[in-house]
Amino acid sequence: MEKIKRLRQILSREKIDGYIIPKNDEFFGEYIFSDNDRLKYISNFSGSFGFALILSDKNYLFIDGRYTLQAKRQCAKYFNVITLPNKKICNLLKRKKYTIGFDPRLFTQKTINTFFKNIFKFEPINSNLIDEIWKRKVKKQYSKFYMLPKNSVGNNHDFKINRIVSALKKKGADYLWITASENNAWLLNIRGEDSKYTPIPNSHSLIDNKGRVIFFCDLSKLSLNIKKKLKKVRFVSIDTIEDLLLKIKKKKFIIDKNTCSVIFEKSILKNNKILKFEDPIYFEKAIKSKKEIYNIKKAHYYDGVALTKYLFWIKKNYYKRKITEISASNKLYEFRKKNNNFKSLSFPTISGTGPNGAIIHYRASKKTNRKLKKGDIYLIDSGGQYNFGTTDVTRTISLKNSNKRIKNIFTRVLKGHIAVAKFNLKKNSSGSQIDIKARKFLKQIGLNYSHGTGHGVGYFLNVHEGPQAISQYNRVKLKEGMILSNEPGYYETNKFGIRIENLIHVKKEKNKIYFENLTMVPIDKDLINKRLLNKSEIKWLNNYHMAVFNILKNSMNKFEILELKQACSAI
Repeated sequence: MEKIKRLRQILSREKIDGYIIPKNDEFFGEYIFSDNDRLKYISNFSGSFGFALILSDKNYLFIDGRYTLQAKRQCAKYFNVITLPNKKICNLLKRKKYTIGFDPRLFTQKTINTFFKNIFKFEPINSNLIDEIWKRKVKKQYSKFYMLPKNSVGNNHDFKINRIVSALKKKGADYLWITASENNAWLLNIRGEDSKYTPIPNSHSLIDNKGRVIFFCDLSKLSLNIKKKLKKVRFVSIDTIEDLLLKIKKKKFIIDKNTCSVIFEKSILKNNKILKFEDPIYFEKAIKSKKEIYNIKKAHYYDGVALTKYLFWIKKNYYKRKITEISASNKLYEFRKKNNNFKSLSFPTISGTGPNGAIIHYRASKKTNRKLKKGDIYLIDSGGQYNFGTTDVTRTISLKNSNKRIKNIFTRVLKGHIAVAKFNLKKNSSGSQIDIKARKFLKQIGLNYSHGTGHGVGYFLNVHEGPQAISQYNRVKLKEGMILSNEPGYYETNKFGIRIENLIHVKKEKNKIYFENLTMVPIDKDLINKRLLNKSEIKWLNNYHMAVFNILKNSMNKFEILELKQACSAI
């Protein structure tokens, strides 16, 4: 591979043993534009998490369990693909202690400590070595940032700033250094178009314990409306950050260790102390207000209409005409675009049929694009950004599949999904307790899945949002207003994949907290073995379908209403 040869020549020049390349750019956002995707350039890997290590004689690609199959397909020719945490990096590289170069703008100290502590000697290199060999024109994003309208916002920016000031005082901090763009978006009720799938304004902020805010960004992206509405905020060019941080002395900072680069952390530590607290915005942002939940339900209604019409279209047409994974995905985009409130997809659509469905974060390409055909099952995982909400939903549908084993597994995944939806929430409930229930019925027959059961979701922001999640190790207590996905699944390599995903939120009523469904899309009854469901599960499914029918019926034409009746009829 010519580009790896060229990179190795630079390693020799820099007198280092290797170079490490992450997925993210300097803003650490969830999705980046293709002209900034250095990891894909060097490795061909297109997943959303991973990093490559280029040594003088070997190349490694480190990923997590979601991407094992995908990475092996895309990169195995030139890279040793390592799934974390199944394999330990320290066990792979037992030779001498390597000196590894890295771009300090693209790594956090937390990442280095988590994956590489006591394994490598890290050498910061201020110019990016991939940029030396990758000659491309980086497209500048010219779209302006904008304020959310009042009817879309739960609390105004003054209220939010006061909440953060209270948190700083409580923790004895002078400053909060906010490096996650989505947290800046939340704090000031600003949005932007600096990501293809997330309405974020690439930015950083510094807020002190008196409520003074400095907002660092590309100043050309600020609209007059923002300056007018945020008169107390000082807007400064992003290029001046290091100089400003170095001028602050003998103060106590809270930073976001997930997104604060090594270069910024070092600038702060030169003259100041960093306290061991999380950025409080993550928890505040996770609690959606009643107005936001109301708006999110509207977004899910619009999304449910689009996806349900699409599923009917698939079932009606896949055997009459050539529908491929890519053309199917494009058709769903057309259905969503019909709604004026639709802004963009919330992540790249996963449209996989047959064996491609077994790749958890599959993305169809010209090379892998399969036709939807009779006898297969088809998995579609997609979501939208609407003016007042973010959606994420997965359905697995039967293309006249009659395999009894697949139906039995699908039904066990459904039982896990229902167990999450019905979970008896208490004051101290956390995602780790719920995750056990989701896997129970698969584990009874020796099966499991390699991803978490659910992630938090933002309000017209990131489709994956913390700190809450439904996963083995997540101990965050679930609070009223939190949104989560509920998505157990099962994947059989080179055969099929199954996942059922709804978004749910924690609702409080008469001192009782419980999950309420946000997603309104039928679950395919053609894949259910009713004999495996108990009475309580059948009741849940029938009630869910009754709700779906009542909410969507007025948006269906006369043919679709018949389809909807059938899809939502009681079992």
